[in-house]
Amino acid sequence: MAIMKIKELRKTYLTHERGSSFLDSLKSLVKRKIVRVEALKGISFDVDEGEMLGLLGPNGAGKSTTLKILTGVLYPTSGEAEIMGYVPWVKRKQYVAGIGAVFGQKSQLIWDIPPLDSFEMNRAIYNIPTEMYKKRLSGMVELLEVGGHVKKPTRQLSLGERMKCEFIMAMLHDPKIVFLDEPTIGLDVIAKERIREFILEMNRKGTTFVLTTHDLDDVEKMARRVIVVNSGEIVYDDNMDALCRFFGNRKLVNLATQKPLPDFSNMSGVFVRNMITPHNAELELDTDILELNQFIKLMNDDYILSDLTMKPPQIESVIKELYITTNKTTIK
Repeated sequence: MAIMKIKELRKTYLTHERGSSFLDSLKSLVKRKIVRVEALKGISFDVDEGEMLGLLGPNGAGKSTTLKILTGVLYPTSGEAEIMGYVPWVKRKQYVAGIGAVFGQKSQLIWDIPPLDSFEMNRAIYNIPTEMYKKRLSGMVELLEVGGHVKKPTRQLSLGERMKCEFIMAMLHDPKIVFLDEPTIGLDVIAKERIREFILEMNRKGTTFVLTTHDLDDVEKMARRVIVVNSGEIVYDDNMDALCRFFGNRKLVNLATQKPLPDFSNMSGVFVRNMITPHNAELELDTDILELNQFIKLMNDDYILSDLTMKPPQIESVIKELYITTNKTTIK
């Protein structure tokens, strides 16, 4: 069942453009050139209750604009959005009572007081019953392992400790939807893993998450569905497995042979990533062009395999290629 319905959402900004010279500055006092910037060009998508959605795109693609509209911070130029039965920018007070937000570069905690006092403030703001508040707080403090940190002033916490407390702050009122913008930025490996486990646990309990990030490990380990936005348009909307197959069924192959390897430039479906030695190479194999069994037989018959390992392509390379391809399409 869809908890979020977005239809033809558009956002256009008006800005001014002038040159850098003194004369350009004087001219701009009289007449300034108005430039229209289309941040969103009519995006549409639905999100089901309990879904974990990754919203990806290069810088300036429209991700943050989309998130700000969905949280009720921005008004769209046109289009429709219905989330939990509300239009976010119309009945914002009632709407925000059912959502949470964690922004990796902006804090909800008050700097000079302990997180525990900030949690108490949120309890009062959201009118959370005391017993329910204590139960939720106790469960999340235990899950995130921050029992020894919530009584220290926020300014004394490490980035990882503070981000864990940010999640508690956002989740105390039991929101149905949580928007995450770069939630693990700057964190070490251990802190990232703990926060990912927390997000997945909350998702298993029914919370819907919308995640925007440049950390593709976050997406690969948490999101089951991915929407890629580029130049204000949706260029991809499907699950993670389909994303990896977007440019064909590819495999990363590391092989070693007893005889010197051939010039792969003449072999269809094989792309050299790294020629380590004449006998050892890292390749990318498109099995839609050259079948895996055929490739292995060819290498073994002609060059005698000593070793061969295979793995799927890294999500980073797939996303990069998707960005490049869609940019070329836009230019055309």
